[in-house]
Amino acid sequence: MPEPKRNELKVTLPSDREILLTRSFNAPRHLVFEAMTKPEHVANWWGPRAAFLKIVEMDVRPGGKWRYVLVMPNGHEARFSGTYHELTPPERIVATECFEEPQFGNPKWLSTVTLEEKDGVTTMRSLVLHESTANRDGHIQSGMEPGAAETFDRLEQLLHKQITGEDLHIAEDMEKELQITRILNAPRELVYAAWTEPAHMLQWWGPGMFTNHSCELDVQPGGAWQIVMRGPDGTDYPCRGVYREIVPQEKLVFTNNAFDLQDKPLLEGLTTVLLEDHEGKTRLTLTTRARGLVDFAPMMLRGMEPGWNQSLDRLTALLAA
Repeated sequence: MPEPKRNELKVTLPSDREILLTRSFNAPRHLVFEAMTKPEHVANWWGPRAAFLKIVEMDVRPGGKWRYVLVMPNGHEARFSGTYHELTPPERIVATECFEEPQFGNPKWLSTVTLEEKDGVTTMRSLVLHESTANRDGHIQSGMEPGAAETFDRLEQLLHKQITGEDLHIAEDMEKELQITRILNAPRELVYAAWTEPAHMLQWWGPGMFTNHSCELDVQPGGAWQIVMRGPDGTDYPCRGVYREIVPQEKLVFTNNAFDLQDKPLLEGLTTVLLEDHEGKTRLTLTTRARGLVDFAPMMLRGMEPGWNQSLDRLTALLAA
């Protein structure tokens, strides 16, 4: 039997406090509803591939509580909990969700999942309502989109096996190329300094919820660079590479590789940054490509575009200051 066409997750922002996730599944909605409400099924799909659910507790009724403990590849335990508000089989699930992370204030949100079926295909719409715009933005910047995409791919695989008895192989891209252009309200020399002086890069490099622990730059052809990013859970992620080409105030070419805490390479990449004068401002063109080296690299590659855009947002704010 030919495998069905892979569906993709779509993420939109309907309002300043909402996130809408839309995804179709090649399965009738009663099976999708069961997969979302039975702990024996949830344990087999909830979360990215490299993680696993250590605890799944679900009292699936209005007023009932649920609790998940997700163990990440670095050993960190991410804890989630909430209360079911409404259950209308097989079409609607409304529940609160809380990310139990005191350093971020234990953010909470309301999730409303609706399921619609047409011709054997079920479309899920999951509307997430946050308490504030800041919490919504923090959720997006945490890597939610690539994690959710991989999670729903796992759900698709589970549903396929339930229907056909066969494993669904989803081909994962292990390489990604990306180009981003920004017009920055600053002269080229200032933008170039932001890319080549450690004190500046410490302030803007990395996705929105990450901070930087250290930065070392030897800005010359053959020179090495290293930045240690610190994630929302306190885990450090070393990134490093070598400069291939330097044209002051015009061009930077460097390798950029990511490693885990045991110094195992996860991704290897090459990035080119071009700076051009543009009506008194600077046109920045960033071209990067990366290749995954581990089985969970596709999730990291999915996060490459939002991660770079969040970095450039932080760079824009730094230049404005």
